[in-house]
Amino acid sequence: MAATRRACVAVVAALAAVCAAAVSAAAQAAPPPRMPPGSQVINPGRYKRDQQLACDDPKDKKKPCVAKCDKRCPDQCVVLCPGCKTFCMCDFYPGVSCGDPRFTGGDGNNFYFHGKKDQDFCIVSDADLHINAHFIGKRNPAMSRDFTWIQALGIRFADHRLYMAAQKTAKWNNDVDRLELAFDGAPVDIPAEFGAVWQSAAVPGLTVTRTAATNGVRVQLKGVFDIMANVVPITEEDSRVHNYGVTEDDSLAHFDLGFKFFSLTNDVHGVLGQTYRTDYINQLSVSSNMPVMGGAPKYVTSDIFATDCSVARFGARHAGISMVTARAY
Repeated sequence: MAATRRACVAVVAALAAVCAAAVSAAAQAAPPPRMPPGSQVINPGRYKRDQQLACDDPKDKKKPCVAKCDKRCPDQCVVLCPGCKTFCMCDFYPGVSCGDPRFTGGDGNNFYFHGKKDQDFCIVSDADLHINAHFIGKRNPAMSRDFTWIQALGIRFADHRLYMAAQKTAKWNNDVDRLELAFDGAPVDIPAEFGAVWQSAAVPGLTVTRTAATNGVRVQLKGVFDIMANVVPITEEDSRVHNYGVTEDDSLAHFDLGFKFFSLTNDVHGVLGQTYRTDYINQLSVSSNMPVMGGAPKYVTSDIFATDCSVARFGARHAGISMVTARAY
């Protein structure tokens, strides 16, 4: 048992180190992050999402154990062999958004922000950085809100604009890349192979590295942000279990996201950004299994690159104000 605990601590530390790595200062991009010894990543397959991995311990004669991703992260997880211990990337990467937008705030607390389908919301707004998210969704007539997912990000810094999106997809096939990237209006083309790197000529510190041959990238701006993005679908089984109402013409491809920031000011705002402030006071319902952040209207923007949400900070310095989140609804 002690050995198992030590193994779990080791993999958590190793994964945290992987996620915290910054962009290399060298002109050539750093190699893909290394995974802990004995670990493998399970990704959704071509025909089924619920992949499994057999872990065999050569030191014993027992039948290999079988690991599969937890229901919290059925699209991708890390398996530590031997022992078949599984971990969700959402457990390790700060600022994560997974599925129906669940964020891990800068204060370490998890919360939902449902937003509204077909609208854009500012999730981070600071003097030198602004990130909007476009939400897609389905309406369940029995509920008062939409089921929502993040389909695209619009990122602004200096005079630049970076666009990331999950393309609309009818029939999901993980071997087909459904990731769309553009920088300052020009497409970002990266070979479909693990570890392939694109580096901006205009902004040398900006790189995009494929974390999988298709549908997975790591976007880094040196000293500013580090974003992990995976395009995933809503499967028929997901839809049946959660009553999402997915139709054959749209698999609701969306992002699972992880954010890390390096130079936010204490005046940062936005759905996620505000949780990084030193004066942030969490007033969400602590009795809920997953608190919900309300106040959606003040985060609405008119466009994926717009900086007109009522809490926008981009492009100007503002005096610090006491920060209190909207109460849960």
